[in-house]
Amino acid sequence: MEEDRMYTINDLYDLEHTLAADYLRQFTYPWEALKGIKEMILALGPTLDPAEYEQRSEGVWVHRTAKVFPSAYLGAPCIIGPNTEVRHCAFIRGSALVGADCVVGNSVELKNVILFDHVQTPHYNYVGDSILGYYSHMGAGSITSNVKSDKKLVVVHNGTEQMETGIKKFGAMLGDYVEVGCNAVCNPGTVIGRHSNVYPTSCVRGVVPANSIWKDNGTVVTKENV
Repeated sequence: MEEDRMYTINDLYDLEHTLAADYLRQFTYPWEALKGIKEMILALGPTLDPAEYEQRSEGVWVHRTAKVFPSAYLGAPCIIGPNTEVRHCAFIRGSALVGADCVVGNSVELKNVILFDHVQTPHYNYVGDSILGYYSHMGAGSITSNVKSDKKLVVVHNGTEQMETGIKKFGAMLGDYVEVGCNAVCNPGTVIGRHSNVYPTSCVRGVVPANSIWKDNGTVVTKENV
């Protein structure tokens, strides 16, 4: 396994696959970007090509190739990228940048998030105060828990190392190609490295190294032949 260390934005994400690239480049660690997502979307939206993006209401921009089902709710501010599906009863509360070729599924709730291109949150997911990397996928019923039960500020833990974030609401940072199994819970301050998998029904916390598997009892093993 990798030695204890905190994952940076460049460790986790290929910034070629999000409209938030320039914004994210300002920071070292991804959770540092959470506080400014709303303002970033409000600044980015008016710069989008109106031939490609329709402004459906104040602070809401939807690509003309996106499919938004009639019962979905799009709260401002948000941006929905090309060829993305926002399915029945999806609830985008606001401050959501959803990339290209994504799926926001039935009864999924998004709040203060960046979804890179090709992200899938297809069934009954809650994703709040989180960043989901390129081709990451959350299985049915998996969620990000974004506030600690004691309401204290979130600390990111990685073995013997810990980092104060200074923020109260922080769900999960999923690197590119992360797979989260059905009904798993990512506890506040979860950071999962690229190409890692989480077993279904797991309760995940802290830093999960890249190219690894979090098993249902919390055991983490390195993937073979990656």
